[in-house]
Amino acid sequence: MEIITADVVERVRRLKAEEAKDGGDVYLAGGGRLAGALLPEIDSLVIKLYPTVLGAGIPLFRAEFSPTLFTLRESRPLESGTVLLTYDRR
Repeated sequence: MEIITADVVERVRRLKAEEAKDGGDVYLAGGGRLAGALLPEIDSLVIKLYPTVLGAGIPLFRAEFSPTLFTLRESRPLESGTVLLTYDRR
């Protein structure tokens, strides 16, 4: 595990280049602000859709509004009612 505190976009670009050689992936976990900063580098999304309405929540991306298009690659329902949605950047 690596914690990145500065120039996260550049570090992710270097990680992606390294992982492309090895056939690996870079997994993002860190919240809407981090996801917003890294949106130009995101190639695919895996979203868990829970069958629960909360009324409020944390934004998926916190960034300037700029439409980014993704195409559904896979949807997989789980026994719990949760659905895993996988999207690829267009």
